[in-house]
Amino acid sequence: MPKPRKARERQCRKNDRLRDSAPSPLMGYMRVSKADGSQVLDLQRDALLAAGVSEGRLYDDTSSGKLDARPGLAACLKALREGDTLVVWKLDRLGRNLRHLVNTVHDLTNRGIGLKVLTGQGAAIDTTTPAGKLVFGIFASLAEFERDLISERTRAGLASARARGRKGGRRPKMTPAKLRLAMAAMGKPETNVGDLCRELGITRSTLYRHISPIGEPRANAARLVSDRRS
Repeated sequence: MPKPRKARERQCRKNDRLRDSAPSPLMGYMRVSKADGSQVLDLQRDALLAAGVSEGRLYDDTSSGKLDARPGLAACLKALREGDTLVVWKLDRLGRNLRHLVNTVHDLTNRGIGLKVLTGQGAAIDTTTPAGKLVFGIFASLAEFERDLISERTRAGLASARARGRKGGRRPKMTPAKLRLAMAAMGKPETNVGDLCRELGITRSTLYRHISPIGEPRANAARLVSDRRS
């Protein structure tokens, strides 16, 4: 038997209230590069609000995209839940580089969270749709290609250097000149090791790896001198 008209109206109003009170599945992230006020978030905010993101689900940062510390993004990623969709104005607002972007979206995908880009070169990306997933798959392939190229160039550069008698890698902190100064200083009982390390720009472990507490050279010191002579 069908419900009376007033009962149906009350149920409809109840459903509307429940729908309005339910959290939106959309969450927005914004970023500008300068914190001095020369760049503002208004354009991004307006675009995200127009896309359906509620004001209370917007997160932002005012820092360079190259910086690791972005508290707004960290809070946004933490607040996202399965079934949500992260909305950004442009793709470059989210990732520091292509590799970071791909890793971020892979993490979101594994958590059941989508990504939608509103404008710019990544506007075709909407990982909640099959076409958007395909586009992002191309981005992921490009990131892997980039990693392979960097690795290949690094190996080729090291091989070329070795062929010319040079060794690759980071330059050692300890040099023959620093070694001589450290040996002379460590031979004096009044020497403060901490002050000596700060003056030479090395750590205690580097110092003691080359010199004994009484100023005698260790095996690493001999290798350092022979490497410089060769």
